[in-house]
Amino acid sequence: MPADLRFLVVDGLAGVQTFARQLLEGFGLPADTIRCASDPESGLKIGLDFKPDYLISDWFPKATMSGIELYGRLKEANPGCRLALLSFEVSPQHMADAYEVGSNFLLKKPFTAAELKSTMTQALEALARERPELHARLSAIVKIAPPAPKPPRIVLPVLPVLKAGDRVKYHDKIETVQCVVVSHGELVVQLKGHQVLIPAIRLDKV
Repeated sequence: MPADLRFLVVDGLAGVQTFARQLLEGFGLPADTIRCASDPESGLKIGLDFKPDYLISDWFPKATMSGIELYGRLKEANPGCRLALLSFEVSPQHMADAYEVGSNFLLKKPFTAAELKSTMTQALEALARERPELHARLSAIVKIAPPAPKPPRIVLPVLPVLKAGDRVKYHDKIETVQCVVVSHGELVVQLKGHQVLIPAIRLDKV
């Protein structure tokens, strides 16, 4: 996978940093595409140079710079950067704030390995759907179904507008329409002197 898809993990707990790094490396990400920091200031210093495509950050509610504020600063360096938040407290206001800045998820601490893996997988799948240009790269680290092909364009035949009394050509003969009906969703015509119903598409109006 190309090495330009970069992840920055910023959390005050060394265990969370290690946990997240191991998860990302387990997805197949090269080690040099992952950076970690223990506080927003360190994360900003690393991030301005590293320009991550994805920031996984603690909320840092008591820090001078919150996780959301850190994200705002890093987006100036890489507008395509996405955010995922971790927090010991998840209130309706936290959820609203996370939604407002477009965070892919807000995961409550403490979490299990399975919870982080499942949540991160879903976030990467959503990112692939949102940004098709990343689909190939993300498919290399998580099993993502390819984008659904566009359904074939259905071209409906142009049917002649017919009414009783119209003259039409049928089998190289000029006939007169006796009645026009719709049968099973198909426009059909009965010609004078004929008992069978004929699909209108087989007739040429004259």
